[in-house]
Amino acid sequence: MLFITQFFTRQLARQNLWKHLPFCIQLRKHQDYHPLSRKWRGNLKTMSLQSPILDNLMTPEMKKLCDLFEKYNYELRIAGGAVRDVLMNKTPHDIDFATTATPSQMKDMFTKEGIRMINMNGEKHGTITARIDDKENFEVTTLRIDVVTDGRRAEVAFTTDWKIDANRRDLTINAMFLDFQWTLYDYFNGKEDLENRRIRFVGNPNERIQEDYLRIMRYFRFFGRIADSNTVHEKETLEAIKQNANGLQMVSGERLWMELSKIIVGNFASSLMETMVVCGVHTYLGFPDQCNLEEFKRVCEVTEGKPYHVMSRVVALLSTDDQLYELDKRLKLSNDEFDIGIFVIHNRDTPMGDDKLKFCKYLFIDTTGKDKKTFENICELLRYRNEPDLLEEFRKWPIPTLPVTGSDLVKMNIPKGPLFKQTFDEVRQRWKFSDFTLTKEELLDMVPQISEDLKLNPRKQSPKPKRKRRS
Repeated sequence: MLFITQFFTRQLARQNLWKHLPFCIQLRKHQDYHPLSRKWRGNLKTMSLQSPILDNLMTPEMKKLCDLFEKYNYELRIAGGAVRDVLMNKTPHDIDFATTATPSQMKDMFTKEGIRMINMNGEKHGTITARIDDKENFEVTTLRIDVVTDGRRAEVAFTTDWKIDANRRDLTINAMFLDFQWTLYDYFNGKEDLENRRIRFVGNPNERIQEDYLRIMRYFRFFGRIADSNTVHEKETLEAIKQNANGLQMVSGERLWMELSKIIVGNFASSLMETMVVCGVHTYLGFPDQCNLEEFKRVCEVTEGKPYHVMSRVVALLSTDDQLYELDKRLKLSNDEFDIGIFVIHNRDTPMGDDKLKFCKYLFIDTTGKDKKTFENICELLRYRNEPDLLEEFRKWPIPTLPVTGSDLVKMNIPKGPLFKQTFDEVRQRWKFSDFTLTKEELLDMVPQISEDLKLNPRKQSPKPKRKRRS
């Protein structure tokens, strides 16, 4: 019976006939199970909330929005993350709204009331963005059912049933609503899970993950944000993640990196990464089969509570620059992120010698690129290597400027080309080894002899990078 119902539902969705099916004749396999949405409906718990955060939440623009929906007899509630934040005594920064009004009904209502609507791309997903009094934007989404899903996107139908919308959401802590009398609507014990710092999927973990495989990453991210212990994973949840990890192949690298970067800098990053490796998630993110978990744990410990770049922790998991190229191919890192990562990998094991500050100075001079960027890359390297005292000393170093410029060599008739570059590089090296004391005049006096020596003994060109960096 359940299979027949699901097949019938898909046909309705494909032919856009869903709206003709009255909700009063929806079939049920179980009194708590909704066969058309294939999810457990949950048991509603309501309670009145009081909080100073709520007292400051209602802006004049939000009040106008609420009054408007009430005037047209549509229900409107705060949904998802903002409700979770309020319960955690945090002020929400992004507030999403859910409503029983369809997008067409919202558009008619806003048009009649002279409310401007922006970013209409969300309409196909049921979202209308209203700009109230040219001061504040509000994203309002119609209650929905996921009729057909492919593991990343869903064909949706609209509903007026709040419970059905709640059970299409990923985690219990994200499946709550709050009305504007500050009544909480909790269908899956999300408040209790939040109080117990427990992260659970709504209903069956396998089903929730297979609807959208990115939920695997969201699980780990919220675990890092909410849990108060790194050992409170539910066995059923980890088993579902392990069985469905290959579904992450369907998710874009950009979306994966958005979630992963937050996990890496969040709480329990080391143990979460270890759990992700055990579940086989890591290889679908672009990491090698064998990640350096011990080095990752060390870097997490030495950077905890201090400023650092996410790539310092990421590359701790990698052994070679080839592995970083593979990771970049999957996650589509930004150029800055890639450059920091490759710099740390290339220099993290280089001996510093007795004079570590001199090592940093020479590394600065010998690294091509913009001075500010190179300086920050070296600082990041010192964070990775756990050299806090050296970092503080290096940051105080007044960066010197090479007194000789390319124009000076042009005036001395040094021909452009390999000889020009090698001559300029040698001038820079002699200045460096003088501890940056040689003057412009002294350096220019050396140029003729340097050029002559290079003509007699030209240096080999540095090998080209083995792989071109994407633009």
